[in-house]
Amino acid sequence: MGKVTIFIFLVFLAVLGFFALENKDTITLKIPFGDVYIMSKVALLLLATTAGALGVLFIFFIRDTRNVIENLQTQKRQKRDERISAHYARALNAIFSGNNEEARESLDAILREDPGHFDALRRLGDLSMESKEYLTAKEYYDRAKEINPKSPVALLSLANAMGKMKRYTEALKYADEVLDRDSDNIAAMQKKRSIFEQTSRWDELISLQKLIIKQAQTDKLRLKTEEDMLTGYQYEYARASLESNEIEKAEKIFRTILKAAPDFVPGYLGLVEALLLKNENEEAINILEKSFEQIGSIILLARLEDLLITLGEPSRLIRFYKNSLSKKPMDNRLKFLLAKFYYRVEMIDDALDMINSVDTGMLSTPEFYSLRGELYLKRNQMTSALNDFRRASEFRKNLRLPYCCSSCESMYQEWIGRCQTCKKWNTLKLDVYGSCKD
Repeated sequence: MGKVTIFIFLVFLAVLGFFALENKDTITLKIPFGDVYIMSKVALLLLATTAGALGVLFIFFIRDTRNVIENLQTQKRQKRDERISAHYARALNAIFSGNNEEARESLDAILREDPGHFDALRRLGDLSMESKEYLTAKEYYDRAKEINPKSPVALLSLANAMGKMKRYTEALKYADEVLDRDSDNIAAMQKKRSIFEQTSRWDELISLQKLIIKQAQTDKLRLKTEEDMLTGYQYEYARASLESNEIEKAEKIFRTILKAAPDFVPGYLGLVEALLLKNENEEAINILEKSFEQIGSIILLARLEDLLITLGEPSRLIRFYKNSLSKKPMDNRLKFLLAKFYYRVEMIDDALDMINSVDTGMLSTPEFYSLRGELYLKRNQMTSALNDFRRASEFRKNLRLPYCCSSCESMYQEWIGRCQTCKKWNTLKLDVYGSCKD
């Protein structure tokens, strides 16, 4: 292409020279605000052509130079992006392998290449959260938010960091900022729910949980879980009302809970407590009796036992036990509990008769042998007592049965409405059988 261009240019000069021989007229050229020049018309044409050619050459020079620079910059960016991709891949592998130090080094290398790398900043924030360096995590999340101010990931990460630092107002602000743009963002709703729960804002939490339930209508498994959580939050709200001496309000909430969830044992216990505070003892007893007959929870029976003993009515409890056994004569747990009650009120012969009627093939636990051993001891039947104590893996003072969470199998010595390990309500059972099954 260069030779053709030179050839054309030489032809052009030859033609121009031919025209110069035939056109020797001159022309006066005045430069604005400058001198006056006299030259031939062909010379002027040649000058103009040369100037135009130089201008075109200059333009092409600038374009080509720019293209060269852009190509170099593109190549540089590509190499940088390749390095960043390699660092990020190593960081992810390290994170999944639990090697946080290596992950930090790779992510820091990314930031040296690109200080505004959103994912690297977010991952470093997550690693800081994992090591409980909440302030450092916030700094990383803030930088990520500066890069993408509308990112739900950055905003919710900040909400999480603020929540860990117990700066709940700021945490709610970030969660609300996400919900302002996307009112159905379930992650933001769950973050608000967590904050409301930590700050015991039960009233607001219940309203929020109802919105979450609306979103879960198409997923039956999730819907059941969310409805159970609503019941739990209502229970906590009722408990808080009870503690603040709002007894009528608490009673109303407990009754509402039991209408929606008639097998929710903490609701019955809470309602009984509210009624006792109002000195409505008879209604409290009736509720415990009826609820036990309906759902068969041993916890309700244990509460009834404590209540009737406190009120000085052990005979009524015995009648209730016997009535229940007449309906379920093969229920070994009822026999065991009645024997335990007889022992508690020093009716040793009745206790021994009752516990010996228990099918040990169905109920063979340390508690059973400890109780029977105590009863034999009371009757000076030392050999039998020693045999039972030997068979008991452990001896519990006062023969108190532990409580077991049927969800995560955590053990408790005192009953609570919500398991502190799995955070579920209505899962604690009396460990009569040495298992979590009621």
